[in-house]
Amino acid sequence: MKQTHHGEMIVLASNNAGKVREIGQLLAGARIQIAPQREYGVGEVEETGLSFVENALIKARHAAQISGLPAIADDSGIEVDALHGAPGIYSARYAGVGASDEANLIKLLADLNGVPEAERSARFQCVLVYLRHAADPMPLICQGTWEGRILAAPRGAHGFGYDPIFWVPTHGCSSAELDPALKNQLSHRGLALRQLRAALE
Repeated sequence: MKQTHHGEMIVLASNNAGKVREIGQLLAGARIQIAPQREYGVGEVEETGLSFVENALIKARHAAQISGLPAIADDSGIEVDALHGAPGIYSARYAGVGASDEANLIKLLADLNGVPEAERSARFQCVLVYLRHAADPMPLICQGTWEGRILAAPRGAHGFGYDPIFWVPTHGCSSAELDPALKNQLSHRGLALRQLRAALE
């Protein structure tokens, strides 16, 4: 079922520069064009959902409503087993609303202080939602999971968010030490986006 035609413009319901860049790279060459929501005057919307999928739908619907275009939204975060799945959906605002990546990361490290390496298992979760229009009754929902654990201190200069403290066991380094192209192959967002791209094409 083709939902897009050649070169269709889709609004990306995010103002996060890191996400816009990653999603743009992952969809490069697809028969769709992505524009960040600010280009259509779409501001942030309150994420009142209790799950990644609810928040992704809230963001996509808001962007589709205001722009009048199909919309893609990503909701993602990190779940830490020792913290019963926190920060989860609150990953972007773990240290408070408007917190910087660094503040969130510092809080997470502090909360795990003294937790041994073997008990620091964690995973990145990503849910991507595509809406053909604001009232689309059948959203396309794709998800990806990336397993790893939390380091004791940040490593690496690539990526964003919690990447510097996310250990990638398959590659023996932090997510922020991975080449961006390799990260896109491995990551939760990369997995979800490949599903989405296949569905849209």
